[in-house]
Amino acid sequence: MSSSKWIEACATSEVGWNFLEDLVDIGDRMAGSDGEREAATFTADTLETHVRETDIEPFEIQGWERANSDITADGTTLLTNNWEMVALPRSPAGRASGQLVDLGFGLPRDVADTDLSGKVVVVRSGTPDWYRRSIHRREKYYRAVEAGAEAFVFQNGHEGHLPVTGSVGTPDTPLGEIPAIGVSYRAGNDLTSTYEGEEVTVAVDCETPVATSQNVHARMGPETDERILVTSHIDAHDISEGAVDNGAGTAVLVEIARLLAMREDDVGTQIEFVGFGAEEVGMKGSEYLSDKTDLESIKAIVNLDGVLSGRDLQFYTHGFDRLEAVVESVADRFSHPALTAPVDKPHSDHWPFTRWGVPGYLVSSISDRSGRGWAHTPVDTLEKLDVRDLREQALFLTELVCRLSDPEVEIAHQDPADVADRLSQNGYKEAMQVTGDWPYDT
Repeated sequence: MSSSKWIEACATSEVGWNFLEDLVDIGDRMAGSDGEREAATFTADTLETHVRETDIEPFEIQGWERANSDITADGTTLLTNNWEMVALPRSPAGRASGQLVDLGFGLPRDVADTDLSGKVVVVRSGTPDWYRRSIHRREKYYRAVEAGAEAFVFQNGHEGHLPVTGSVGTPDTPLGEIPAIGVSYRAGNDLTSTYEGEEVTVAVDCETPVATSQNVHARMGPETDERILVTSHIDAHDISEGAVDNGAGTAVLVEIARLLAMREDDVGTQIEFVGFGAEEVGMKGSEYLSDKTDLESIKAIVNLDGVLSGRDLQFYTHGFDRLEAVVESVADRFSHPALTAPVDKPHSDHWPFTRWGVPGYLVSSISDRSGRGWAHTPVDTLEKLDVRDLREQALFLTELVCRLSDPEVEIAHQDPADVADRLSQNGYKEAMQVTGDWPYDT
């Protein structure tokens, strides 16, 4: 195919967008659900029209299914299941009462300086701009647990936004230790302004069956010893259709597969497309694949999570200078802006590989919305996205993957000890130990 035909095909493509529309129409894609299985089959069937060797690999997970939850005080229901409040996935079922305490952003020092024994703690999502690193929801939760809190209320930190969700639990203990609920910005403010210092009760009702998730695999290109993983996650939180997080990533993955199939003669290394299951409950699909893979056989991983939230792409490169250089070369070719960040981003499906030194990108996009934006809320819906952005980003990423596949592009793996040292220097070691995510012996 001529050098421009695939570009023309991308510029007018409806394939990725049509896939995205059909994917979100499935509805609930919570890890382990029927909807997640249907989405995995749909993704595999779509990839099979473009590339070879498509298969689905199941694995067992801790399931979680929501029922009724609420927050009460003096026998009065303050919040219940609606657009102001949701239980956090993998919260244990139970009731807990205590004095309400507002911890703001829940910075480590805020938790250390406050007596949380027997308290119900309210913590805001996000991290102040001046703080040296981002603080994940699970870190805030487990710091509160260690400090003796009875229940955890996670407030959306963005004005006008609806309740925010996100799982708790650790790799070794997938269900959390205390009831956990997410609330909207307004509901959190109303709660703390009226009831701070008063006793409130948080109740979570849920089912926790053993469940099955699955990874989708598809392969193309020459049979080489090395391969490049192009990945996204198929699952989404059950409170929305999951268009932004992460239907968009899987739609772009499908479009890249279609375009690379048109350029197969240009592909110099085997490409494996992976649609992961159960990312939203602890990256279980990528953990499963990483644990059973010879990591030296992976040349690089390109993980799509957060694309289409803005027009321009952002690449976290985890200290790999060569990965930055490839992004810059593609940006120069297409005169298209792209931001590279050499920092570690220890969340999403690249991390079970990158933490052991595998060269990896986390690909997201530059948005004027802070934090997750619409993701992890009930309004993570299709109209937030634009087909123009899908086409432009698929074009950029197709060229990126093709250049990575060139045998002359060599990217040395990092020593895991160096990754651990870098994480320690940047303040992540203690935080990851709190959440049970520190994998190193050091």
